[in-house]
Amino acid sequence: MDTGKITLNNSNSTVDGTGSTDLPVLLPVAAQTRHAAMIERREGTFRLNMQPRHALWVFAIFAAAVVTAEAATVDGLISPFEAMLKWAPFILWGPEGQLTGFALNLIISFFAMLFGTVAGTALGLMQISLLLPVRRGSWFVTQFFRNSPWLVLLFTIMLLFPFEIDLGFIIIPIPDWMKAVIGFSLPVMANISEVVRGAVISLPSGQWESAESLAFTRRQTLWMIILPQCVKRMIPPWINWYCILAMATPIASIMGVEESVTYTAQALNAEGDRPELIPIFYAFLLVIHFIYTYPIARWSIQLEKKFAIKT
Repeated sequence: MDTGKITLNNSNSTVDGTGSTDLPVLLPVAAQTRHAAMIERREGTFRLNMQPRHALWVFAIFAAAVVTAEAATVDGLISPFEAMLKWAPFILWGPEGQLTGFALNLIISFFAMLFGTVAGTALGLMQISLLLPVRRGSWFVTQFFRNSPWLVLLFTIMLLFPFEIDLGFIIIPIPDWMKAVIGFSLPVMANISEVVRGAVISLPSGQWESAESLAFTRRQTLWMIILPQCVKRMIPPWINWYCILAMATPIASIMGVEESVTYTAQALNAEGDRPELIPIFYAFLLVIHFIYTYPIARWSIQLEKKFAIKT
């Protein structure tokens, strides 16, 4: 037998590295060989596996909005497509010298995910604590914020937090976007807590027993054995929650945060609140959010398949 090829004695039938064969009995072996070859070719590469229809769906929605808006345009006024191009930079990153608009959506999602991940990891580890009060208390906090409406949490943070904190020697302002970060980080924290807890308890109990037989402390077992194995299991759901968070940031506009939805409303107001502009402007918002989140979502699917437990 040569490397990468299976040959039958007294026969010219083979299974080569591409998984091709002319003998029916070797079809299962051929399928395995073909699968192994595909994995080997894809190793070290990143492909989104995006199909043409995905882009066509988004283009069709945007094209329908453009056609609808252009058909309703009154003669003598700027066309909806020209108005969208005119205000696109304003919606994406705000006035010159400021980082607002859609860029602020990304900033809010980054910081909320950062704070939520740090707090959620700690909360998830507390859920597996040996101390009953700690375990019960962390479970209650997790379930409370996990099952609370995000909009209600945002309003609560907006009403509870002051606009500035006076420490006597310095005044620390708290802008609206920072309140949005805090409001979004709370449900993210609760869901990441469940991700961490689920990843830890999904490992076989033999891991803990083996570490205990080697005289490892619980802390050593957790940080040196359990958590390193959990990272691969936690990455795909972590990315999924970031996508959900990024798509949820536009509701911060209700709090007065100057992000993409707020600036879209201001752009429409500057154009006289023309009804025919509404479809194309909000279709533009849909497109930029889709372009940002869809590749990340496809990446999480790839990672989930890559890190899946092989049985």
